[in-house]
Amino acid sequence: MSTKKLLLLIPLLLCIHTSNAQESNKQKFKKLEWLTGKWIRTNSDAGHSGYETWNKISDLKLSGKGVTLKGNEVIFIEELEFIVKGVDIFYVVKLTGDKKPVYFKLTAIDNNGFTCENPAHDFPKKITYKRSGNHVKAVISGNRESIDYIFIREGSK
Repeated sequence: MSTKKLLLLIPLLLCIHTSNAQESNKQKFKKLEWLTGKWIRTNSDAGHSGYETWNKISDLKLSGKGVTLKGNEVIFIEELEFIVKGVDIFYVVKLTGDKKPVYFKLTAIDNNGFTCENPAHDFPKKITYKRSGNHVKAVISGNRESIDYIFIREGSK
């Protein structure tokens, strides 16, 4: 094989190897499916309660809602989504009353959790979920501040 052909073939082989080595967005979404269902917050402030619900909309979209209650009164709602935008996956948060959602890029994922980040956002800058069986610890953090949300899957003990 001539040197010229070899020089053309090497970059092509590197591109094929790189694209095969990277995990597809569909594979990443499969790792997020454990999130579907209803999660009851177990560490709410006194007199408050909360939950998150997540639904699989398609192979590349999850839709959720976070709700905080004071007694029986809803005091806070956030619409949540995992979507693909361009080549990246984003955790999207839209608070009631806000005109625009906030996008947090998925920066790490495994079978039991994920991390999403938006360094330009005021707070939080980072959202992390870590699952252990039927329990989830979600942490929002940034600016040397951190808030933990502990959840249990509805119907679990």
